Amino acid sequence: MQSILVDLVGLSGTALVVGAFFLLQLERLNPKKLTYNLMNLSGAILLLISLCINFNLASFIIELFWIGASVVGIVRYFKREPEMSPS
Repeated sequence: MQSILVDLVGLSGTALVVGAFFLLQLERLNPKKLTYNLMNLSGAILLLISLCINFNLASFIIELFWIGASVVGIVRYFKREPEMSPS
């Protein structure tokens, strides 16, 4: 039962990361917006959780970098000047 739960967590993370990339390619997400970075961060965290049970060093390292890149994107989002809407 634990194996199925871990697989579902990992698959959910994969769906978020791949979904974010796919939506980016379809130009449905803006890479500078919060949604894109939160999808990547959430997906990477879920994948990291599943990797703690079914460990793979290469995947673990790439997820750490993916989390780092997502955090950078989120910090930059909040530091950015608010966009002015056209009047």
